[in-house]
Amino acid sequence: MDTICLILTIIGAINWGLVGIAKFDLVAWLCGGQTAVVSRIIYTLVGLAGLWCITLLFRKRKSE
Repeated sequence: MDTICLILTIIGAINWGLVGIAKFDLVAWLCGGQTAVVSRIIYTLVGLAGLWCITLLFRKRKSE
């Protein structure tokens, strides 16, 4: 679960980077616009993944 959420968060970060630098929303471009159902699902999954990744900050790490 952690790995999947990290991958989704990275995808979201890349997409926001493109929006900020080039004014290009890759997810919307691939899925038919920002309001398309598929785009909204991807945005929601990325948002939930980001929330999940917050828990990584507060977990105790295993001693190696």
